[in-house]
Formats: sequence, structure tokens, C-alpha cells
Amino acid sequence: MERRPLDVAILSDLHLGTYGAKAKEVLNYLKSIAPQMLILNGDVIDAWQFSKHYFPASHMAVVKEVLCMMAKGTRVIYITGNHDEIMRRYSDIELGNFQLTDKLVIEINSKMTWIFHGDVFDNTTKGAAKFWAKLGSSGYGFLILLNRAINTLMKCIGRERVSLSKSVMAGVNKAVTRINDFEMTAAEIAIEKKYDYVICGHIHQPQKRMVETDLGKVMYLNSGDWVEHMTSLEFYQNDWHIYTYDEKQFENSKVEIEKPILNVVTDEVNFYVQSLAI
Repeated sequence: MERRPLDVAILSDLHLGTYGAKAKEVLNYLKSIAPQMLILNGDVIDAWQFSKHYFPASHMAVVKEVLCMMAKGTRVIYITGNHDEIMRRYSDIELGNFQLTDKLVIEINSKMTWIFHGDVFDNTTKGAAKFWAKLGSSGYGFLILLNRAINTLMKCIGRERVSLSKSVMAGVNKAVTRINDFEMTAAEIAIEKKYDYVICGHIHQPQKRMVETDLGKVMYLNSGDWVEHMTSLEFYQNDWHIYTYDEKQFENSKVEIEKPILNVVTDEVNFYVQSLAI
């Protein structure tokens, strides 16, 4: 498949290292694009559920593909999220084409664009509530496994697939939005700062809409996720577009995934990563 040239591609909430991650789909997508800039907007590797017992070759292949893109000239910017917050102590590192940061303000097509994960506006990821958020994350992982078993049965009897996790996430996100007013908070601050665009992830809801207040207006965008919606944001032809993965477009593409020769995640490394996430 010939790679599509893009000015910018933004992905968030891959949750690599969890059963819900669609690593093969992410890999297919990455191998189909040639962006000048790739922005990974948080929750790429899920440290909350990190385990040395589960990080498949397909998940490692995603990391390898990002490194290959970077080596070929793509500028890669990794913005930290709450599930990979252990990396925030290393923020503002720049190595060649790679940059690690907590937020990004960048001019794209003469428009000031504010990009960050979005968990800073979510009270369920702070203080004592963080414990319940982590517990809920583990429960969500179990729901993904249950959903897969159900869909295997549905396929055997010739019925359409169902998505329990999407229904649950939709209900949770509606509640979080009502309580925290996530999108409006981000948009209002962006308007005050005179930004033209504000781009988030975190709530797993792809979105593109204009938000207008008495002080002005801003375009709010959300890149969605690669657990359920499998969406990204793409900037080309002087505008932002929401991309939705279609498996039919990749039916004839065969992505070879090399299995690692060595198990490089030791008990000591696993303990260290988990301790950082506490």
C-alpha cells in the first residue's frame, strides 16, 4: 500500500500493553501514512496495567514502526497522558526528531494550535479518585476480554458483533463530561489564550466542532482512541480531518510482525515501572 502524505497525524489512547489495544490496526495505519509530523497525544503505553507477561510482538511492532518513521525524517512528538504519566518526570527532552513534552503549542498553517492529552481537566484522575480510576481501568480490560469471548460466540451463530466496552465507555464519558465539563473547559481556556485550535485525547470520543463564547471562538478537536473507535486526526489540504480506520481497506495488506528473540522485560524492570505508576 502506498503511503498517504500528510502534514500532521495525531493519535492518542493506544493503550499498548493492554488486551484492548488494537495494535495490528495501529500498525496498518502507521504503515499507510507518511506524515511530516506524528504527534502521540498521551496514553500510548499503558503503565497503569503494565505487565511483563503481556506485551505482544504486535505491540512492540508499533513502537518499532514509530522509530522507523522517525529515522526516515518524521518529527515525532510524544505528549504524556495519565496512563503514561511516569514519563512526565522526563518531559521537555529532545533527541533528534523526537520530543517528549506534557503539552504543545505550535503554529500550523498560520493558526496557533494548543495540543495536550486532557487529563488535567479530569477530576477522576486526581487525588483519591485516582485509585478508583485505576481500578476502573483494570475492570475495563476484563470487559474487553469478555467482549471478545461474546463476539466469538456471535460469529459462530452468524450474528453481528456487539461492543459492551463501547457502551460502558460512552456512559462513563457522558458522566465525566457533565461533571467536569471537559470540552468547554478546554475550549474556554483556549479562547482566553487566543488559540485557534485546541486538540485533546483522553475521553475516547473523536470530535471536531467549533466552540463559541462571548469572548470568541475556537475549533475543538479530539483524536478519539485505538481501543474502540480507532480514529486519528489528520491535517492536510489546509484543514483538520477525523480519520476512522476501515479494516476493508487493509484486507490485502499483510503486515509481518517479527517475534522478539529475547524477553527483555525482567522482574526488576516490571517492578520498577509499576512502582513509578503508583
